[in-house]
Amino acid sequence: MTLRTKALLVHLLTATGAVFAMLAMLAAVQEQWSMMFLWLVIAFFVDGIDGPLARRYDVKTNASEFDGVLLDLIIDYLTYVFVPAYALFKSGLLPGWTGWFVIIIITFTSALYFADTRMKTKDNSFSGFPGCWNMLVLVIFALQPNFWVSVLLVVSLAITMFMPLKFVHPVRTERWRNVTLPMALAWTIFAGWAAWVDFYPNSWALWGLTLTSVYLLFAGVAQQIIPARKA
Repeated sequence: MTLRTKALLVHLLTATGAVFAMLAMLAAVQEQWSMMFLWLVIAFFVDGIDGPLARRYDVKTNASEFDGVLLDLIIDYLTYVFVPAYALFKSGLLPGWTGWFVIIIITFTSALYFADTRMKTKDNSFSGFPGCWNMLVLVIFALQPNFWVSVLLVVSLAITMFMPLKFVHPVRTERWRNVTLPMALAWTIFAGWAAWVDFYPNSWALWGLTLTSVYLLFAGVAQQIIPARKA
């Protein structure tokens, strides 16, 4: 298999995210929330592995007719933003005006963020919350906090999208990667487990989901506070 073929296959792998987004949306329309999140978790996993493969096979050089970055952003908006926002609105977890308010905030701010040329920092982290609403919405479904807590979380994270706060990239942020990458993999497992058991409140998956979410949310800010060791 030639290098060009391998590069093209990476693009095809990335494009499967659009299929998973559609399958998740179909499940959401039928209010099959566990199935929806299982498709989104699969899409999240694909998104985690296609980047390293794209760099390994240098898709910019060997399959340049497709813009992998643009393809990734389109699919990320569907799986990270659009489908989760719809689910949060339709689920009834945010009654009345709060549901409308939240989906407007999520979709509007994320559209701006995904087009922001300042999205990445020098160490390949994200500058501002990277619009991973799929992760937040899954945690909300799992823990089902008071709706005011959910609204506060959404508003706070939307504001941080445009603040100079760092959020780690599980694969590309080198600092603490030996902890961050396993945490991201664990989050994926716990998320799939929680959805598989239909967010059963006594499942250990919810504890694991909470702990890994807290780490992934605050690790970047912690790196800004704690100075790096000099080589």
